[in-house]
Amino acid sequence: MFTILINILLGIIAVWLFGLIIFLHELGHFVTAKLSGIRVNEFALGMGPTIFHFERGETKYALRLFPIGGFCAMEGEDEESDDERAFGNKPVWKRILVVAAGAIMNLVLGLLLMAIIVVQQPTYASTTISQFTENSALEAAGLEVGDRFVSVDGYSINGDRDLSFALGLANPESVDIVVDRNGERVTFDDVKFHTVEQDGQEILSMEFYVQPIQRSFGSVIQKTFTDTWSMVKMAWISLVGLVTGRFGLNEVAGPVGMAQAITQAAAVGLEVSFWAALNNILLMMVVITVSLGIFNLLPLPALDGGRLVFLIIEGIRRKPINPKYEGWVHAAGFVLLLGIMVLVAFNDIVRLFNGQGLGG
Repeated sequence: MFTILINILLGIIAVWLFGLIIFLHELGHFVTAKLSGIRVNEFALGMGPTIFHFERGETKYALRLFPIGGFCAMEGEDEESDDERAFGNKPVWKRILVVAAGAIMNLVLGLLLMAIIVVQQPTYASTTISQFTENSALEAAGLEVGDRFVSVDGYSINGDRDLSFALGLANPESVDIVVDRNGERVTFDDVKFHTVEQDGQEILSMEFYVQPIQRSFGSVIQKTFTDTWSMVKMAWISLVGLVTGRFGLNEVAGPVGMAQAITQAAAVGLEVSFWAALNNILLMMVVITVSLGIFNLLPLPALDGGRLVFLIIEGIRRKPINPKYEGWVHAAGFVLLLGIMVLVAFNDIVRLFNGQGLGG
């Protein structure tokens, strides 16, 4: 009974944390719009019917029923307006700042959360080999102690998270590795790793250790930026994988799946300690906020990236695109995006019951 109550509490916390990430994204738009002199008609957290709202000055602040997003509705954003404070009547550079501010806020939040995680660690993993395990496939392939990983299958390695991610995606039967050896690049093609079985799958076996990096002010700063940048790259590669078919629907998570993932991460951490659970939650929040920032910058209608494309075109043409046509494009994109969100959310719910989602 106690475990069930803890899991319910963790689930509630997870939903609120997801809402916090959305809130900070929209807050980026809101604050930048206000500073740019743009009239904001409504600032809302959530989508769908309004649960609660109040008004301060010219702006309506609302909490809506479904915790799957939020918005900052600006005057003249999708239609023509005679109001001199309308979004469309401001200089292009100001509008670009307002549109980009949401994603920037997500990335800044990711940096701050990562710094909290990093600063607690006494040492950090490098990407330089310190020793090999017995019968290591890497050592047999010719790698040596002191070699620093530069790339794995073309994926650039800037930190240990990059290294883990790249090796996790690699085909154990053939891995192309580039290392730095005393300032020179050395290439090893088609390296074959040993494998171990995990959850019914054969995965690559890590048969080496890396040198530790001692905590200092400089290493904390470097590790924070390196790990956050690794998350950005992972988010981008994952999105590309979805488009190319490398990853399927069951490897995508919406708000329900994200809440479940945060809950599971916290539960695993609680087996160790409260602080381990908290750090697991923080790490999941970094993944979510960075992924949200990258996703919103994609050049797709209804997303911030799609709006940026129109603004860049306007800046080049020195003439705005008819707001009516742009509004139609974003409206169509919004309907498509909403459909995808519903599908992903439904898949998350199905996965709660069968453990596999719609593909199960």
